[in-house]
Amino acid sequence: MDIIFHNVRALTNDRRRPLATLVAVQGERIAYVGETADLDGLRQPGTRVVDGAGQGLVPGFIDAHTHLFAYAAHLLSVDCSPAAVLSIPELQAAVRRRAAETPSGQWVRAVGYNEFYLAERRHPTRWDLDEAAPQHPVRLAHRSGHAVVLNSRALRAVGISLETPDPPEGLVDRAVPSGEPTGILYDADAYLKERVPRLTDAELRDGVRLAMRSYLSQGYTSLQDATHHNGPDDWRTMQRLSASGELPPRVTMMADGRQIDAFLRAGLSFRAGDNRLRVGAAKVMLQEATGALYPSAEELRDIVLRAYRLRWQVAVHAVDERPIAAVADAFAAAFAFIPGASDRRLRVEHCSLCPPELLERLAGRDVVVVTQPAFIHHGGERYLAEVPADKHAWLYRCKSFVGARLRPAAGSDAPVAPPSALLGMSAAVTRRAASGQTVAPEEAVTVQEALEMHTRAAAYAAFEEKERGAIMPGMLADLALVSADPTSVDADAIKDIRVRMTMVGGKVAWEG
Repeated sequence: MDIIFHNVRALTNDRRRPLATLVAVQGERIAYVGETADLDGLRQPGTRVVDGAGQGLVPGFIDAHTHLFAYAAHLLSVDCSPAAVLSIPELQAAVRRRAAETPSGQWVRAVGYNEFYLAERRHPTRWDLDEAAPQHPVRLAHRSGHAVVLNSRALRAVGISLETPDPPEGLVDRAVPSGEPTGILYDADAYLKERVPRLTDAELRDGVRLAMRSYLSQGYTSLQDATHHNGPDDWRTMQRLSASGELPPRVTMMADGRQIDAFLRAGLSFRAGDNRLRVGAAKVMLQEATGALYPSAEELRDIVLRAYRLRWQVAVHAVDERPIAAVADAFAAAFAFIPGASDRRLRVEHCSLCPPELLERLAGRDVVVVTQPAFIHHGGERYLAEVPADKHAWLYRCKSFVGARLRPAAGSDAPVAPPSALLGMSAAVTRRAASGQTVAPEEAVTVQEALEMHTRAAAYAAFEEKERGAIMPGMLADLALVSADPTSVDADAIKDIRVRMTMVGGKVAWEG
């Protein structure tokens, strides 16, 4: 044996042996699961023996919905989150500091603002950012990722003026009555992607290094990148990073649902790759910033049907009732087109506000919901204030998804929220916001169910459950040693548990 963990409380996700006190690893896989009494019979010369002293051992966490390159860029940017700034003057000061150390004319990137938590309760504008950095183009991203603020220099750089029409999928906010752009853009990622300079290779590697440290320190061993505009070039970048050892966690990269042909021309089909880096679902971003669905319900159905015919898993971003209804229609059309087809695991990403009639339409089908319980902690106060009270029970449902056999998996959606599976587990169990307010407490799940959402169910969502997500002989040795067994502490204390070690494929990838 290469390494043995003993005197641990191993939560295995194996119903035949849900709890063990010893786990032995040989090579990249788990070789034995048993009890500490077995230690002497397993120990060999050169075996590393880790005495867990009663700490928890869990399957490595799987982030079922994250954005790796966006998170890397986020970590290099000015932090304007509620944890860093509480007013527009404070935000301006943070941007001004970064501008002072940036050569004139180069872009300043800032991230994480949330107008609900700013003292002024409004979005910053181009003019606010002009005051902070008049000599630099500035891009300030909203916490949600669905809004961005550009200052005047940045607007000119990307070609937005009084006469510029809205991009097809988004909206340019304008002052009344002049029509002058305020600098606030909604759902304009596709437009900006081709016009805002990307990170340099050196910056990307720096950001990825910081991101990997963050994921690994939180016990993540697998990431499912859900970026909707991933193309073959992004896959090649992932390949280079993986080959050089710069992606210690395993990565499944979703493909832009509109670029399937480009992937096929590049010789890449669904599940191409290996257990370190693999092509994942075809991602579709369903938006309604303009008041109309983009893509339209008909276009969505066509994209889903084409991917379905190619046996390519589909993952559709749908937050509110109207988009979720369109997804249900498109999925129903796919099921009808190929009667009897099974195990396609069509994914609904977020499904944040799901009324009973839509839950019923999705239930019992070949559908998986990927949700973000940590959002309850990070934004529960906003949901309670802005969502009508008669819809609060439909917010970030967990228990109902379990009951409807939708196999809910959990993702962080980083950089929308920092990756922390233990915080996500705590929120799924307590339904508590940072302020202490509770959001739909009737949707609370058990600690074991919350653990499965972040491990085995997340593996299932990407067809990876045969190799990861559980502590069983033959499974990949992707493990996280944590300071306490989450099932043995008070639910409020789960978020305070710390990761002590993260192992990927039998090798220690992080230790703290």
